[in-house]
Amino acid sequence: MSEQGDRPIRLGMVGGGTGAFIGYVHRLASRLDGDFQLVAGALSSRPEVAKESGRNFGLAEDRIYTDFNEMAKAEAARADGIEAVSIVTPNHMHFAPAKAFLEAGIHVICDKPLTASLEDAYALAKIQPKNGAKFLLTHNYTGYPLIRQARELVQSGALGKLRVVQVEYAQDWLAAEADEENKQAAWRTDPAKSGAGGAIGDIGTHAYNLARFVTGLKTEAVAADLTAFVPGRKLDDNVHVMLRFEGGAKGMLWASQVAIGNENGLKLRVYGDKGGLEWEQENPNAMWFTEFGKPRQRLTRGGAIDGEPASAMGIRIPGGHPEGYLEAFGTLYSQFAAVIRGKGQAYEPLLPSLADGVEGLEFIMASVKSSQDDSRWTALGA
Repeated sequence: MSEQGDRPIRLGMVGGGTGAFIGYVHRLASRLDGDFQLVAGALSSRPEVAKESGRNFGLAEDRIYTDFNEMAKAEAARADGIEAVSIVTPNHMHFAPAKAFLEAGIHVICDKPLTASLEDAYALAKIQPKNGAKFLLTHNYTGYPLIRQARELVQSGALGKLRVVQVEYAQDWLAAEADEENKQAAWRTDPAKSGAGGAIGDIGTHAYNLARFVTGLKTEAVAADLTAFVPGRKLDDNVHVMLRFEGGAKGMLWASQVAIGNENGLKLRVYGDKGGLEWEQENPNAMWFTEFGKPRQRLTRGGAIDGEPASAMGIRIPGGHPEGYLEAFGTLYSQFAAVIRGKGQAYEPLLPSLADGVEGLEFIMASVKSSQDDSRWTALGA
């Protein structure tokens, strides 16, 4: 959260024009703690929508752009140019804007997955950002206080040597053929815009990143079964993945967008030889922790076992006052602002990075490759 006297960081946005869900979320998150002020944008690939959206958001007429390359060059040349940019476009339009702004010396906040292809992810990782520009990938679930508490518990040894990791992300909004007017569904089910993965890239990467963030376990290989249940669908809408981790731990990941009765069912369970924990996103302010041979404990956000300072955990308000999805996004934004200001060294290990994005693409592609090869075990990056 911003310290008194810190001026807002000048922010631009690529994509996310009027009516775009994720753009709206990012704008709210950027303002939550007063750390950013939106001053420029290339808000749509359609010039008329870009112009209308910029006016709706109160941008100055000369800072409403219809091309992100033009925006990167113009803003980098201004004395009052943007210092950071949020990229909230479909997957296939992450790489080019991220490259343009990093090379212009502007910090980048990018929605996940990092890119639509592994080749683009590797290419982005090779860029030498001008003036040391930083990168944040908005795997927002890492911003939940109890997910950070779970990470602390694992690192403290409270669970002992990890044995089993179970993570799932179940939705039902694509259980039938998507309405052609549904823009969110249209690009997610289009290989040209989404990339090689459907559910595996859209929500499977969230589940995978969450498991990696909490456990710290490094993945050796995956055995995956990707299915498109809806007739005619070109990308998977249901995913089963087994995971082998270094050190002998085993994992299972299920991601589905055809699981009727589920809205946003992200759940994580981690078990070691001393204890286990369970958390679910739809009730994010409580988590179960059990030591072997003892009764289950219900831990709450801001409860008695917090080890890190409340600011590091992302806690803004007292216990019993729920914090959730938007606040988790806001935590990533506010802590990235501290990094930009040179005050966020303690936060950097908690913020999803470009390297995390590359690994996410390696996970997607290994899962796709495994599924195509009759679920054969496949190493990441192979």
